Amino acid sequence: MLTKEEKEHKEEIIILTEEVLHEKGLKCDASIAKVSEGDLNEILEKVRELRRKKKVSNSKVIVENTLQEEEVSCT
Repeated sequence: MLTKEEKEHKEEIIILTEEVLHEKGLKCDASIAKVSEGDLNEILEKVRELRRKKKVSNSKVIVENTLQEEEVSCT
């Protein structure tokens, strides 16, 4: 179910999955094996959405920090 890139960042995916499961009121334990494939796909899509938002947020912070550093070095 995971893409190659997601498999490479497995720890991040696990953390985000736990967040999504917590929001849905599910615990990450043996009962997750009983979740339907459709529900698993929905959970994975939410994980991917959170991950995309996190990447965009991190990119904005990097750009802002770079701009601030450039302002400081220009003065």
